[in-house]
Amino acid sequence: MPEFAEVEFYRKQWNPGLGRRVRSVQVHRESRVFRACAVRRLVRQLTGATLISSAAAAKQMLFRFRRGRWLGVHLGMSGELRVEPAGYTPQKHDHLVLAQRGRCLVFADPRMFGRIQFATGRTPPAWWTCLAPPILSGAFTAEEVAAFLRRRGRTPIKAVLLMQERFPGVGNWMADEILWRAAIHPCRLAGSLTAVEVHSIWRECRQVCRQALATIAGRGDHVPPALNAHIPDTWLFNHRWEDGGRCPRTGARLMRAEVGGRTTCWSPARQRS
Repeated sequence: MPEFAEVEFYRKQWNPGLGRRVRSVQVHRESRVFRACAVRRLVRQLTGATLISSAAAAKQMLFRFRRGRWLGVHLGMSGELRVEPAGYTPQKHDHLVLAQRGRCLVFADPRMFGRIQFATGRTPPAWWTCLAPPILSGAFTAEEVAAFLRRRGRTPIKAVLLMQERFPGVGNWMADEILWRAAIHPCRLAGSLTAVEVHSIWRECRQVCRQALATIAGRGDHVPPALNAHIPDTWLFNHRWEDGGRCPRTGARLMRAEVGGRTTCWSPARQRS
């Protein structure tokens, strides 16, 4: 599942289309990615529209077009945005193609767990404005995190970090990275954490998100390993899927197991239960 930095990376892939008019729209009308919108209306409204800005929040993207037209994209597990040359012929997994002069903006999703949304109006739609405050915003406070963990006190902290209503954009690898840096075992119940540990969770959430934007920029564990060369070996990220992988800080062997329904990696020498 693409996470915070991956979503921001893919958002930027359509930047060449900013300020340009959409000449035509091609869709796979029966695709599951359109389950949340009226396809005919989307095609009609975006044909002739000019893309003027974009934004990323949590695991979603919003593309704004002139005259109050809003396109939402959720990548799901395998979605991606890219640019193709003018005259491009859509392939099997290309579900939305916005043709502009000189280029085509493409949304592809082989597994079709992604989602396209569309709305019109003077202000952003509710499905965008209802998203939780970004982790790097001033609204993501240590106090709010502490209150949320208290309400989820009987849930393993790894599972809590994946809850998008408080930790938007955090996915499996980011949650593991946060807990490893904070030296907290993923099976610890959220209610068992001390005030110092809760503050550490808040701090590392912001730090991992900030560094992911600067360092990873879309290079996740679902892409070819060569791209992971950009990620420092001081991160857990580069060792979490290695058979016999070792903790970059202690040198001890890493462990993997399912926690909260997700494969989880941790360092027993550093993250004690």
